[in-house]
Amino acid sequence: MLRSGDQETEALVDACREQAEPLAEQLREKDFRTQWEAMADLGVLRLAEDGGARPGPVTRSLAMIEGIGLAGIDPGVCYALASQVFGMEFPLRAALPGPAWEAIAHIQDGRALLCHALTERGGGSDPLSMETRARREGDGHVLDGAKTFITAAPVADHAIVFARTAEGRHPFALSAFLFPLDLPGVTRSEPFAKTALPQVPMGELVFKAARLPAGSLIGEEGSGLALMASTTAWERAVLLGYALGPMRRTLRRIVAWAGEREHFGRRMGASHQVASRVSEMALALHRSRVQVYALAARLDAGTPARQLAAEAALTKISVSEDYVRFTEHATALSGVRAFIADSDLPADLHSPMAALTYAGTNDLLRVGVARQFGLPVEN
Repeated sequence: MLRSGDQETEALVDACREQAEPLAEQLREKDFRTQWEAMADLGVLRLAEDGGARPGPVTRSLAMIEGIGLAGIDPGVCYALASQVFGMEFPLRAALPGPAWEAIAHIQDGRALLCHALTERGGGSDPLSMETRARREGDGHVLDGAKTFITAAPVADHAIVFARTAEGRHPFALSAFLFPLDLPGVTRSEPFAKTALPQVPMGELVFKAARLPAGSLIGEEGSGLALMASTTAWERAVLLGYALGPMRRTLRRIVAWAGEREHFGRRMGASHQVASRVSEMALALHRSRVQVYALAARLDAGTPARQLAAEAALTKISVSEDYVRFTEHATALSGVRAFIADSDLPADLHSPMAALTYAGTNDLLRVGVARQFGLPVEN
């Protein structure tokens, strides 16, 4: 077994795997909400307090998500859990005053889902081009616009929505709001038909003169870009942790398959070509685990997510591309069984490829990396 973490972390991965394994087959044909709540009942969404215990709260959450993925819980469900925990819960707990966080802390029990609404029909990588607007009215705001390609939008109960509260392309033009989605003036689309991570629904939110209640504004008006930078850094740093469990599970199954299958009069695993592909898979998994857990440890040590933005971008690029290569090797070794849904070795090429796009496309992240080295490169 690969050991990229300390004993406490590995023990937590194994403990969560053992809890989730009996559920994996039971949940396989269940709807997303049922699977989500079952994982929430294991405590996957609950943030630990930072009391000096090991592993730290971020590492703990990462290990639990890896464990359920290793158990065989659908990767889309793992992704959605990681998205809420790392892209929303941790940043909100850091950004909100204590009473405001306590007012929404019930999201950790899994009975209320959050979604992160940033992307618009005209694009998502350029947030200062957004057209969704919130105007102050009385003690609240009125929201108009639309957000699309939003994970969990068709089933979410609350949303973090970014909107323009001032004109121009300056750092204080955007604000962030957190509010329930059952308000008048809020409509949502049917789930999009997706080829990647199909288990977790994605859709669109439309706001037409939606009156947001007082207290919906997160922080101060004009602080939306700062919160966005924080949530984005969190996502890029540890969101890809959702892939670690499925990768470990796939590697185990491929090794068992290659060790037993007779091929050209010998065991398939005796082939140097097979050994090379398995080793490449192991290297990709090892690199990914080391990088993601290293950033989780930095976050646990108190490093603000925004200070890790450059390393987070590099980690997201590296892990997502390793995930694609890993899956290509698994597909080559599985042969036609990779394309038979009910085989022992089905492969999903679309979902790893999607990792190249979400939380910032890798091409644009490379532009940011180049800027870190002083190149005057433009988007």
